[in-house]
Amino acid sequence: MKNRYVLVAICCTALAACSTNGSEPEIPERGITPGFVCKADGLTIYVGQRANAQTGASALKKSGAKTLRWIAPRSAVSMDFRQDRLNIEYDDAMVITRINCG
Repeated sequence: MKNRYVLVAICCTALAACSTNGSEPEIPERGITPGFVCKADGLTIYVGQRANAQTGASALKKSGAKTLRWIAPRSAVSMDFRQDRLNIEYDDAMVITRINCG
């Protein structure tokens, strides 16, 4: 019985240590990386260009996004929205056909 009380005391202490006092940083929402928001304004200049590492890096930098997702022809992609992600779709000839955020 004494061991149970010790275990309960340890658990309560551990839980108390995990509680926040309001001064700790907030955990960001899923799909949001603080400081990164993708903006697609002006990215249509990449449509019709070759899909390669240089084009992707340039578009990523211009968009302000954190991550880049290449979308190959006929591929399935998740429908989750991420405000910090740039999506670039390309065709069989490796030419960019669509670019958007999400």
